[in-house]
Amino acid sequence: MTDHGPDPPRTFRETVEFYLIDYRTPVGKGIDIAIIFMNLLVCAIFVVETYDISEATRDFLWRLEVAVVGLFVLEYIARLYAAPDRRRQISEVYSVIDLLAILPTLLQIVLPIFGLSLNIAFVKTIRVFKVFRIFRFLRFLAAPHLFFGSISLEILKLVRLVTTILILFFIGSGLFFHVESPANPEVSNFGDAFYFTVVALTTVGFGDVTPVTDAGRLVTILMILSGIVLIPWEASKIVKEWVLITRKTSTLCPRCRLEEHEVDASYCKRCGHRLYHQEVLEDGLGRD
Repeated sequence: MTDHGPDPPRTFRETVEFYLIDYRTPVGKGIDIAIIFMNLLVCAIFVVETYDISEATRDFLWRLEVAVVGLFVLEYIARLYAAPDRRRQISEVYSVIDLLAILPTLLQIVLPIFGLSLNIAFVKTIRVFKVFRIFRFLRFLAAPHLFFGSISLEILKLVRLVTTILILFFIGSGLFFHVESPANPEVSNFGDAFYFTVVALTTVGFGDVTPVTDAGRLVTILMILSGIVLIPWEASKIVKEWVLITRKTSTLCPRCRLEEHEVDASYCKRCGHRLYHQEVLEDGLGRD
């Protein structure tokens, strides 16, 4: 509703844009839940395919992956269509991640159609890029409305820390499996790689699984360095938030009505008016 009357009806493009970022209406919630479920599904397919499964199961998983990626393509096109600035949308980090999630499967489908054969090395390279699909979850952690705005900002930061750790473990495990499984009998599936990743990043170092290739050692080094940088960085933001919360008081500014101030603040941080803390008021009343 505007000052001059009711809001004009949204165009189809504006409607698509609204529901792709909305998290309050049933349609917006449904879209978010569907995308999260599809993200989990493609990550699960990547993991299951590393195990010794039948050709029938592998064929079913491939068809399922094609169907999910087809929906990802529709989502990507819809976001591009609805974006106010399409050039900026293409270069946005989440759009790049969406494209990386789509390309491996599309290449496996499209290249043979044009008569281009796929050798085993190329197929394996394509498959390893599928591990980066887990980055799509970052889209839902970027804004403070995770779980449809039902959790606080402090809990959201804790969820971001846990998600960062899981993403690091997942990507490290996928890359380690890709480079080690052909040469290392101790790494025959994603579970073995995940076990090594957890042991390596937690610096336990049992030694029962060790990298035997140069690429495996390089991946291990990158995993450890990433863990050293990313995990403390996310954890520091949580600690900083908790410290700020403990240092805040509910003193109310009599002029602008702002409540949250530092414990030792004498003046309002918004309007500069002098603050009268509760303990000061009580002390003054006691003397009266």
